Amino acid sequence: MEQVIQHPIYEVIFSRRDVRRFLPRPIPEEVLQRILTAAHHAPSVGFMQPWNFIVIRDTGVKGEIKGLFQRENAKAAQVFRGKRRRLYDRLKLEGIEEAPVNLCITCDPKRFGPHVLGRHTIRRTDLYSTCCAIQNLWLAARAEGLGVGWVSILSNDRLKKILRIPRGILPVAYLCIGYPIEFLPQPELQEVGWASRLELDDLIFADRWGVKQGKG
Repeated sequence: MEQVIQHPIYEVIFSRRDVRRFLPRPIPEEVLQRILTAAHHAPSVGFMQPWNFIVIRDTGVKGEIKGLFQRENAKAAQVFRGKRRRLYDRLKLEGIEEAPVNLCITCDPKRFGPHVLGRHTIRRTDLYSTCCAIQNLWLAARAEGLGVGWVSILSNDRLKKILRIPRGILPVAYLCIGYPIEFLPQPELQEVGWASRLELDDLIFADRWGVKQGKG
């Protein structure tokens, strides 16, 4: 059983959810700026800060993204059969048009040139750093009472065309942000029986892969 420490940061972490259902309530500009500022203060290898943020409010742009999602989701559904497929078809996997704000977070792998401190051996640290910004934003949003939903069933190539993202810039996350109808007590995929959280003890090794703690 995981122990929940009573401290605000842990409360935010454990109550964070992937949200798909939003209230028709606008996000105050100062709140949006606060969560973007939190994202911009994420750690990044070599202080490369490879992220950009495309804030999307236009209903026409949202409509194009929703159409892209629907096409890709129809393809994704084909891999499931039987009971799993019926459950998949009932899942709500986006809130693109309902959310007052959509946000595309991108990665610029060439920011500050080819020689970034700490990146010589592991080149993809630009993507890892961008993911830190996404997590910062998600937790800050939860602290503000906002829900965030990550829409991953999209074609990046088509998304880049819709958002006019330049060549070489990588879309990493497409997020729906708004005030949620509710924060579920546990992740929705766990609520509906799609998956369960793994036991932490099964994921921890000591010193080398596969060696359980307390065993030689």
